[in-house]
Amino acid sequence: MTETKRAVLHPGKVTRIESFEELLAVDGVVEELEIRSTIGVCALHGGGLEQATQVVAREVAERTGSSYYAVIQPDGSRRHLPSTRFIPGVSEKLDAFLDNVDFVLSIHGYGRDDDFWAVLVGGSNREMAHHITGHLRAEIPDEYRVVDDTDVMPPSLRGLHPDNPVNKSKNGGVQVEIPPGLRWNREYRDWSDRNGTPRGEHLDSLIKALTNSLN
Repeated sequence: MTETKRAVLHPGKVTRIESFEELLAVDGVVEELEIRSTIGVCALHGGGLEQATQVVAREVAERTGSSYYAVIQPDGSRRHLPSTRFIPGVSEKLDAFLDNVDFVLSIHGYGRDDDFWAVLVGGSNREMAHHITGHLRAEIPDEYRVVDDTDVMPPSLRGLHPDNPVNKSKNGGVQVEIPPGLRWNREYRDWSDRNGTPRGEHLDSLIKALTNSLN
């Protein structure tokens, strides 16, 4: 097992949470919202749960003039609510985001012992998924695989369910699942952009690729 794997495979126990209301009531959980264009970029599991995902979403949205929404948990908080339970009528900010956009790019993070280096490009808008995949393959190092065939992805990571916010807009959306190896700064042995840790070079390449795909 590589040093990176040892360092990030067990960052803390994940606790399942049952509702969006319950998640927003957790101490320290915050929502971020910026309304800009009708393209939306979001991170539903930002902060302590899927580290650096809100960093990617925020930066891509700023560079492209896109609208931005994130739910950010504090360090040490690892509550997981399935994306399908981020339902309308609970958060005015999420509702405002979805009402404004006609395409969504949703940024997630995952970690699996059997697949530590694959970027998974799911979501219902398969034309945009293939377009984004091309940009990712052009920018990030070859040590990462970029997978856009949903049939070979774990079902829970495909982002195809109609209740997932990524698919709620008029033109559907693309869900990008980023592996821990790409979000981790190997030199500093910490998550990119966490508590003063610089951004890892490979994560910056991913941000550049996603930015180019939306411009």
